Amino acid sequence: MVKSVYCSIQKWHNLGMKLYHGSKLIIDNPLPFASSKDNDYGPAFYLTADLNSAFEWASRNNSIGYVNEYELDTKDLKVLDLTDKNQYSVLNWLALLMHFRFLDQSFTKAFKARLEYIEKYFYIDIRQFDLVIGYRADDAYFRFPLDFIRGNLTLEQLEHSFQLGNLGIQYVLISSKAFSRLKYVKSFLSREEHIGKYFDNVRNATQSFDSLSKDEEGTRIIDLMRELK
Repeated sequence: MVKSVYCSIQKWHNLGMKLYHGSKLIIDNPLPFASSKDNDYGPAFYLTADLNSAFEWASRNNSIGYVNEYELDTKDLKVLDLTDKNQYSVLNWLALLMHFRFLDQSFTKAFKARLEYIEKYFYIDIRQFDLVIGYRADDAYFRFPLDFIRGNLTLEQLEHSFQLGNLGIQYVLISSKAFSRLKYVKSFLSREEHIGKYFDNVRNATQSFDSLSKDEEGTRIIDLMRELK
């Protein structure tokens, strides 16, 4: 039986945590909640602790971009760390994606019961937190959670898909308090060697995904739903 969500508010004590944001622009004064409401965790500011990921994201449109560097004082911030497998499962991450990302009307109609199940048992109200740490699922990777809802991917395959193509971890600022703790340091240009790297990762993930999806063994969403009956 997959455990449904239980929330434990963590307080971090990591002063001066270094984070990066890849962009076509220099962002020396990030605005709270300026991003799209259809992002992975809603309107927020998305960062990474992985410099290479920031370089690749800045160069994803086959041109040089900027990596913006920040320091985040996380002392006493309420943190939701979805990568903590002792507290949360991949289904908690999935529930947030299904809640915030745009879903085609035909998809929501066809899989209404499955989406309601995920929302009811695994959704976390992130408004009680300042910072969310979780896996990235931009458009190139969004096929993984969608195929799990469709029943084409098992729970085990979905969990494994996190490692495909360096999916990456996001640090997401979602409260005014978190923004007040963010300090801009500097911006620097990405390098030509990073152009195309993002799409190399996407291709690797796609090839691995196609290999995974042929495996019929594992737990599918309908199996989880049956456990409630």
